[in-house]
Amino acid sequence: MLAAKWVLLRSVTMWLLLQSLLLLTSCLHSATAFPKGCYPSEEEGLKTFRCSNARLTEVPRDIPNDTHKLYLDSNQIPFLPRDAFRDLPLLLELDLSHNAIARVESGAFRGLAEHLHSLDLSSNRLVSVSKDAFSNLKAKVNLSNNPWLCDCQLQELIRTVDLAAGSSGGIVCDSSVQEEHVGKAFLQVIADTDFCNMYKKTTDIAMLVTMFGWFAMVISYLVYYVRQNQEDARRHLEYLKSLPSKQRRSEESSTISTVV
Repeated sequence: MLAAKWVLLRSVTMWLLLQSLLLLTSCLHSATAFPKGCYPSEEEGLKTFRCSNARLTEVPRDIPNDTHKLYLDSNQIPFLPRDAFRDLPLLLELDLSHNAIARVESGAFRGLAEHLHSLDLSSNRLVSVSKDAFSNLKAKVNLSNNPWLCDCQLQELIRTVDLAAGSSGGIVCDSSVQEEHVGKAFLQVIADTDFCNMYKKTTDIAMLVTMFGWFAMVISYLVYYVRQNQEDARRHLEYLKSLPSKQRRSEESSTISTVV
């Protein structure tokens, strides 16, 4: 009887120890799976992952793939690589504001087109971004408070994305292909200026100048060639005149036939 109780007690102890180890392992895994300063939560029934002010220098890789809201604001993320959010098919809101993002690769938001309805890229270091980076994206996008270069590329980008309400006034020309636009709201500028049409005209003019340059070079060469041959013929005729008459007639007819 004592032996049976001892065996039972030992079995219970081992079971409790095993459960404790599993719980500890689970806690340790939960603590180490996410970067420091990041934590999951639930807001209004939506699964949220917050990494605000977490000193991140890149987009975390271990974000739960059932996340609906992702906050990566107020970090030091410098750029968004291709497929940065491809494992987050249910993402509805993405906050990347107040970072150091200066480059967005084409395909950075690939996989988010179906569900994402809010994308905040305000207060970053964006100067120029290809419209392809936002291809097929239906989200409301905030691009305000960035040091934008106002040119044809920005004009095409603005025509591609759906700007968040009230954010358009914050898209200001920090630099521009035309100096008088600096400091002005971009939508105000493009009301009177078509950067892409201006670029086309500039390209056409440059092509015409190049063609004229080549044409002038060809004409100059032809003029030089004719003048050089005329000079050679004149010298040869002068030489023939200095020869005795019989030899001169023979060589004159040869020179004339050559020139013809």
